[in-house]
Amino acid sequence: MLVLGLTGSIGMGKSTTARMFAEAGVPVHDSDEAVHRLYAGKAAPLVEATFPGTTRSGSVDRTKLADRVLGDAAALKRLEAIIHPLVRADADAFLARNRAAGAPLVVLDIPLLFETGGRDRVDKVVVVTASAEIQRARVLARPGMSEEKLASILARQVPDAEKRSQADFVIDTGQGFNAARAAVNAIVAELVGDKAGKPA
Repeated sequence: MLVLGLTGSIGMGKSTTARMFAEAGVPVHDSDEAVHRLYAGKAAPLVEATFPGTTRSGSVDRTKLADRVLGDAAALKRLEAIIHPLVRADADAFLARNRAAGAPLVVLDIPLLFETGGRDRVDKVVVVTASAEIQRARVLARPGMSEEKLASILARQVPDAEKRSQADFVIDTGQGFNAARAAVNAIVAELVGDKAGKPA
């Protein structure tokens, strides 16, 4: 089974590209979705113990948590020490399920693949990219986002050019949906031919 890592800086179109891989019949593990599930489940009491007052009704309040950790490197490290192992265990279970099902190709959607040393967990890497102008416009259109928050997030991410230089495949999402979908289909065809889409 080939494991394809999908990554890209904030606002580059990674989530949309992940959906395109899923539409092409490739099982996708979405780290962000896993975090959402964990925040509503087993991670919540651990986060509350470390950052009191950041949960509500047994789930992490992401806005309150962001207010506590963004811009505070030490707090962020404490949060990552809780979340990263849980997400990794979730991804490992996903890989085991699909390996048992005989899937020829799976995608691990890992936002901070290079930043967290995730390169050794995957066989090939796809980096999604777009121009800095498109990236900025996309991110600033998000609710609750500000120039300050964006700058804080980008400061923690490996620069886009460096990610692209380490990628096996690059998808430019600034060219529109059809071009991105064509790029996804070409990658799937190159890696597995017509074998994708058989196991779930």
